[in-house]
Amino acid sequence: MKIRGPRLPHTRAGRRRLVQAVMAGCVLALLPVTWLFVSTADRLRGTADAPRTDVAVVFGAGLWGGEPSPYLAHRLDAAVKLYRAGRVKVVLVTGDNSRDDYDEPDAMRAYLTERGVPGSRVVSDYAGFDTWDSCVRAKRIFGVDRAVLISQGFHIRRAVALCEAAGIDSYGVGVDAKHDVTWYYGGTREIFAAGKAALDAVFKPDPRFLGPKETGVVRALAAGR
Repeated sequence: MKIRGPRLPHTRAGRRRLVQAVMAGCVLALLPVTWLFVSTADRLRGTADAPRTDVAVVFGAGLWGGEPSPYLAHRLDAAVKLYRAGRVKVVLVTGDNSRDDYDEPDAMRAYLTERGVPGSRVVSDYAGFDTWDSCVRAKRIFGVDRAVLISQGFHIRRAVALCEAAGIDSYGVGVDAKHDVTWYYGGTREIFAAGKAALDAVFKPDPRFLGPKETGVVRALAAGR
């Protein structure tokens, strides 16, 4: 049994309409990406010139054998630099702890404390299941109004745009990363994730898990005064 592929239009007008439809689809697909670049153009910094603020937010990026993946380790190293330079006072680590055998926030906390960040200055969000959830929870659960966000360059614009939409005055530090298979996968994934980000920014859905307000950030800041 032969499977026939899609038939192309036989007429010049039909082919022209097909090309126009494809071009229109490409434009619509790229609109969310354009929004991310335009809306965050003046919000990106490096570790050396990040604004001084109370809180840095580090987004989870996976574990390898219970330890932070190389990509996550790079994010945490940037947080250590910011803390040591006195540019941030508290580090909010947000990640996935949906299973007993997978705990991103605790692994991130351990990494930071091993490198000199006091445990009293690290606050854990165990329900940061995606970027939008992390941003909403940082605002509504932990009371963060202004923050420096830390992630890889391919993700940081989406993080800044979503945290801004969630009500946080945000600046992003995009850490360097080796352009390996993971980097190219992450960059490609962002093209599709931009569409969901635009919908989240417009409709502002509740995160998967909200829960009661937590005082971890307030207590961490008070401990340092």
